Amino acid sequence: MTRIIDDRRDHACLIVHGPDQRGLVSAVTTLVTRNDGNIVSLDQHSDDPEGGAFFQRVVFHRSNLTAAMPTIEADLATTLDPFGVEWNLTDMSVPKRMAVLASTSDHCLLDLLWRQRRGELPVSIPMVISNHTNTAEDVRSFGVPFFHVPSQGPDKSEAEAKILALLQGNVDFVVLARYMQIISPEFLQQVGVPVINIHHSFLPAFIGAAPYRKAKERGVKLIGATSHYVTEELDEGPIIEQDVIRVTHAETAADLQRRGANVERAVLSRAVLWHSEDRVIRHHNHTIVFN
Repeated sequence: MTRIIDDRRDHACLIVHGPDQRGLVSAVTTLVTRNDGNIVSLDQHSDDPEGGAFFQRVVFHRSNLTAAMPTIEADLATTLDPFGVEWNLTDMSVPKRMAVLASTSDHCLLDLLWRQRRGELPVSIPMVISNHTNTAEDVRSFGVPFFHVPSQGPDKSEAEAKILALLQGNVDFVVLARYMQIISPEFLQQVGVPVINIHHSFLPAFIGAAPYRKAKERGVKLIGATSHYVTEELDEGPIIEQDVIRVTHAETAADLQRRGANVERAVLSRAVLWHSEDRVIRHHNHTIVFN
């Protein structure tokens, strides 16, 4: 059953993205007023007022929003399509469905489950899928279905097919909570929804495996984590959020990993929150984040 978020009832979020031009902001605000809406918040950005790209996030309240959505969407198409922009309208009271893929590390997975249960993340979690079983009981204690899909050897096609069968039609986005498997381009093409990853280093430095060992060998003074959208290029997708903490020469690689886990949890939870609230707009290989 879809959970309705009471404090977002009758609130809509409109995302507009396209070429910047005169009259666009006026068209949006006038449309909201014309449809009996009251703007609660409005954020916008232009990367160049002379022919650049325009990004806007508008949250507005409208009584009996669910019934009015088809009329508002029809008005948006008539009003905004001539501007050549992309737009998306969502009912904020309906949480996005988030699937989580995990491996043996549980810190990011359990943090997401805990935050969702506390109401800190406006999502539902229809499933957790893992290539190991060590987190099964913890996941089920949150009332979330757990699926074990082993993934061994160089050929991941069978495992990916099983995962796709579970995901397709059932989720709005996927989070890799330290899922230690490389996602194939074929999987990304077929899954049909955004995929968010947490990388345990401050990208673009120390990409690939064992970043904390590499960081220790380089004698770094900062360690961090990066959450980004997954693309066909490994660890090269648009970055959503990053953070760092200071470290010293006295700390071992294990110390760095332990402290880094705290950063990973915080960075991933913020990225999930912002994505689930439609605060992130992808543009080429970077993001505009209204937070």
